[in-house]
Amino acid sequence: MAVPSDLAFDPWDPAFLADPYPAYAELREQGRVRYFEPTDQWLVAHHADVSALLRDRRLGRTYLHRFSHEEFGRTPPPPEHEPFHTLNDHGMLDLEPPDHTRIRRLVSKAFTPRTVERLRPYVRTLADELVAGLVEAGGGDLLRDVAEPLPVAVIAEMLGIPEPDRAPLRPWSADICGMYELNPSEEAAAKAVRASAEFSDYLRDLIAERRKNPGDDLISGLIAAHDEGDRLTEQEMISTCVLLLNAGHEATVNSTVNGWWALFRHPDQLAALRADHSLVPTAVEELMRYDTPLQLFERWVLDEIEIDGRVIPRGAEIAMLFGSANHDPAVFADPSRLDLTRRDNPHISFSAGIHYCIGAPLARIELAASMTALLERAPTLRPAAEPVRKPNFVIRGLEGLAVELG
Repeated sequence: MAVPSDLAFDPWDPAFLADPYPAYAELREQGRVRYFEPTDQWLVAHHADVSALLRDRRLGRTYLHRFSHEEFGRTPPPPEHEPFHTLNDHGMLDLEPPDHTRIRRLVSKAFTPRTVERLRPYVRTLADELVAGLVEAGGGDLLRDVAEPLPVAVIAEMLGIPEPDRAPLRPWSADICGMYELNPSEEAAAKAVRASAEFSDYLRDLIAERRKNPGDDLISGLIAAHDEGDRLTEQEMISTCVLLLNAGHEATVNSTVNGWWALFRHPDQLAALRADHSLVPTAVEELMRYDTPLQLFERWVLDEIEIDGRVIPRGAEIAMLFGSANHDPAVFADPSRLDLTRRDNPHISFSAGIHYCIGAPLARIELAASMTALLERAPTLRPAAEPVRKPNFVIRGLEGLAVELG
């Protein structure tokens, strides 16, 4: 795709994907907003603008609560993509009030501070078991052996998905998330459609089972709330469960491997962390800022806005660059430096506004638990090979991270 010659931002260039942060610095120097023709989006790269726009009600994750596709000047998605869009468009991440407010209120009951805190011992025990297995084997793939199974097990446990049914969850999630990349290919779309249909069919059957035999899980709780008068359609239930699984582990998985790869490349910081485990809380925040797992978040312009004298019309799409915002020197001192003691760290890796990540407290517990277990049980952990970065831009991660014990 033709990228303007004066623009270092090129989300299809392997060199950019390897390290997008120098390109972001150039983009910020060129102004506060820039039109990007290859994706028909307006790029916003500064922390102050991204933070403000995440809270601006003139923007929305959807426009269908106010306009038809035609009224908004957009082409409806192709009919063959319908299973993906039905699933995606009924989840609270892609809804606006009042539907968003109604669904988030119900789901938030499962993510109260008390409820999340009760999960801490389970998360820590599971992290210890996974790391113990890695140590016993003398190493392995940190992504496959620790980073993936921990958050997937936690959210599946919360939802009430039986353990024997969990194997397809991560592949389904990966295929669905392929549609969140910029200009996804038809192959990626076909995978997302197939995964959406299969995941939806599975959850439809599980919801029917929970109606007959309710348990102490989130799906049973959503069914009970519906029966007590809080309106929640079956499709909203299905979409909510898929969203919680996808959002509940994608960021955590990628933060874990991105973070450890960053630590391996900064041995002084890793040595400081190994010497002082009390740095874990600030290390988790700094690693999420330093190599942001979600690089871009999109919003539709519902009502005309102005940025730095540029009028952005209704119907346009804003691409907020989280990775750039998290490296903005106007907010972060020496942003390209990894500093695990950084205290003033208002990163926006969990977004902001009404779509702030509802699972952020749980993600922090999971990241701290796996990091602590690895520090305690594998103090000589080191990379066994150079990792391969996923060929993705929006969701930033590694294909794997081979490790061994020194």
